[in-house]
Formats: sequence, structure tokens, C-alpha cells
Amino acid sequence: MQTVSVRDIIEHTAKAKSVTTENLRDIKGVTGMLRILALNALIEAKRAGDMGAGFAVVADEVRQISTQVETISNIMAEGLSREIASLEKLTEDMARQNQGARLIDLARNAIELIDRNLYERTCDVRWWATDAAMVEAASDHVHQAHASRRLGVILDAYTVYLDLWLCDLNGNIIANGRPELYNVKGANISGSTWFTRARQLATGNEFAVADISADPLLKGAQVATYATGVRARGDASGTLLGILGVHFDWQPQARSITEGVRLSEEERKRTRVLLVDAQGLIIAASDGRGILQEQLQLKTEGRPHGHYVSGQDEVTAFHLTPGYETYSGLGWYGVIVQKSA
Repeated sequence: MQTVSVRDIIEHTAKAKSVTTENLRDIKGVTGMLRILALNALIEAKRAGDMGAGFAVVADEVRQISTQVETISNIMAEGLSREIASLEKLTEDMARQNQGARLIDLARNAIELIDRNLYERTCDVRWWATDAAMVEAASDHVHQAHASRRLGVILDAYTVYLDLWLCDLNGNIIANGRPELYNVKGANISGSTWFTRARQLATGNEFAVADISADPLLKGAQVATYATGVRARGDASGTLLGILGVHFDWQPQARSITEGVRLSEEERKRTRVLLVDAQGLIIAASDGRGILQEQLQLKTEGRPHGHYVSGQDEVTAFHLTPGYETYSGLGWYGVIVQKSA
């Protein structure tokens, strides 16, 4: 069975409209000729006097019939034009609905992928905070060098991180995994959102996270930082000794997701795939534009997902983060903006 697309219906509707218009034009042309012939016949009948009286009756009947045919054709033209216009709108709406539904699915897929990725980051930081080297260094600064080596070993196995920082309770970085790249030891980050939030966590089973930002201590790299407390004996309910922050290398991971959305090559040229935070700030873009600078005004109208016409022949589809496992997400959206072909 041949697959029929909405675009096929639109094309056939356009052809039907063209054929109907041509045929109605032909009918009007014929009725116009009949009226002219009837008029000429009436003129000749008048010239013929009584001899042309019978012919005049026939000519008048022809004129009346041509008028009736023209009236019928006008009614038909108006009705067909109205119905074809309705059909065109319905097929366009159907095409827009199908396009929107597909783009919503793609937007959800993008945000789900990043949620699953970041869920693992929440597990990593809570696990590594219980490492004996972290606990020892946080309780006794003599062990800082060992903690740095241990963090370096972790980084060698997990390439998605830029650096890992162990901080004391005053926000001073006392160890990091890549001192050869990031000379941050001794820097104070007590004003950082992730540190402040982690400092307030009740147990080691919880984690803190900050929005995507460009960190100057990491040479301006875009990072998603997850943090939790390092506690006595590595016990989740132990006394808070320090804070471990892990800096997820956001840009390449986010780029791979936005650029990896299933689109044809033709679609890619007219489509923008985005991830935006809860405030609408663009945190990832398939075209690389506006990241951490452009604010997107999403018209969600309170909906977790949907689509709308956002410009001339342009559709915007969005999907709120559904979260993953114990990670509820940060109110981010997957967004796809696509221009019509």
C-alpha cells in the first residue's frame, strides 16, 4: 500500500482547485458567448419583423438559460471556493499538528537524554564524597595531596568532568584533580551557588546543583556543577567536614545532544534545537548561537509540553524535563524551532 502524506493531500487539493477554477472559467466563457448569440439573434429577429417573432422567442429563451447557467456556475464557484479553502486550511492544520507532535517528541527526547546524563552526575558526587581520601583530607589537611591524586584517578576514568574540587567549610579549595590545568587550590568559592546550597544539605544522600555557568576558575568553560557534603566516616548522617563539587563539562555533552536530534539534512538547515533553563536562558543550541546570552520567551501557557506558531511559517515545540529516576530535573525545557519548508 502506498504511503500518503499530508503534503500529498495539499498538492492534490491545489490541483483540484486549479482544475475547478479553469472549468468554471470555461463555463463562464460559454455562457457569455450564448448571451452574445442570443442578443444578436434578437437584433436579427427585430429586423425581420413579424417573420422573426418565433425566432425571437427562442433567442430570448437561450438568453434566459445562459443567465441561469451563469447563476448556477457563480453559486458553484462560490461554494467550491469556500469548501476548497476549508479543505486547504484543514490539511494545513493537519500538517502543522503532525509537525508539532513530531517536534514535541524530539524535544522530549533531547531533554530526557540530558536528564539521564545528569542523574549519573548526582550519583557520582554522592558516591565520591564517601571516598576515604576525601574524608581524611576534609578532616585533616595533611592528606590534601593524597586527595588530589585520588581525584586525578577518578578524572582519568570519567572524561565528562573538567575538574573535581574538595573544599573546606569556609569555601577554600583544598584539593583538585587537575592542578596542572587549573591552579585553583587556595581559591575561595564560598559565594558560589552550588557551595552555599551544599553547605545547607541535611545529609549525604542529598545533593546541590547550580545552573549552567561559565566558570572563570575553569578558564571560562561552561559547567554544570553538582555538590554534596563530605561527612565523618563517610556516613550520610555524619558530621559535615567539607564540600565536594564536581564540574560537568557541559558544552560538548550538550552539543552532542542538540546536534544528534533525528532530523534530515534538509530539516537541519531550517531547524534550531535548544535546551533552555527554567528562566528561559538558552544553555545549549544546535547552531551554537545565544548560549548563556539569549533569553527565550516560551509560550507554554502552563503546559508541560506543546507547540505553537512562533513566527511567519515557523513552529516552536517544547517539552518540560520529565526527570529521571530520583533526579527531578531543574525545570529545563527541550525546544525545537522549525521553519516551514
